[in-house]
Amino acid sequence: MWNPDIYLAFADHRGRPFYDLLARVGAQTPRRVADVGCGPGNLTATLSERWPDAVIEAVDNSPEMVAAARARGVDARVVAAADWSPAPDTDVMVSNAVLQWVPEHRELLRRWVTQLPKGAWLAFQVPGNFDSPSHQAVREVARRPEFADALADIRFRETNVVDDPAGYAALLTAEGCTVDAWETTYLHQLTGETPVLDWITGTALTDVRSRLTDDAWEQYRQAIIPLLAQAYPPQPDGTTFFPFRRILVVAQT
Repeated sequence: MWNPDIYLAFADHRGRPFYDLLARVGAQTPRRVADVGCGPGNLTATLSERWPDAVIEAVDNSPEMVAAARARGVDARVVAAADWSPAPDTDVMVSNAVLQWVPEHRELLRRWVTQLPKGAWLAFQVPGNFDSPSHQAVREVARRPEFADALADIRFRETNVVDDPAGYAALLTAEGCTVDAWETTYLHQLTGETPVLDWITGTALTDVRSRLTDDAWEQYRQAIIPLLAQAYPPQPDGTTFFPFRRILVVAQT
């Protein structure tokens, strides 16, 4: 279960790739702009500011996130990314930190670009940090005997969840798109007693949390805290530096 409040605790940091991504989209007067995986809607709301005459479509597979988005005035619907198809007038489609959750997302990208009208823009970004110390810690603790059965098939046991920029560029160029793909490592400056744990609790650990009892979840948290503290030690002023690699792709059909 996704928790909008936990996710939004780092709204400013999580929003940076979204704005960097959209800055490379050249659409001037799109008819429809779709946000696939809109989350709590805080970023979706900015799309109507840039394109005030466009129809803004928002979908997410989490009822909790959709409810949070609708509370912000976003007309969101519960639809999984894998089940979504663009309407014929969709001139811009954006997906922010969603496709890493969809194992078949490469085929999904191929389908979307064939369904979008000629000249439409497809923009997405995904985390590229699955071999980072934070995810290594997630996997290490998940393998321990007390958690192994419950967490045997968590998605982030893998490190090849997403491609690098060249991989996505090759995939979409083969489908006839013009592609701009790049990667950026953001150095987030976090505060708090367990800042990296707090961050991944809102994203990477959602699947872990859903599979554990309250007691087991607390045991998991206590097991991972020292690993994260060692990998991301606080600075003298209490700040914790958290490098986060992102893969960003903008394609035009």
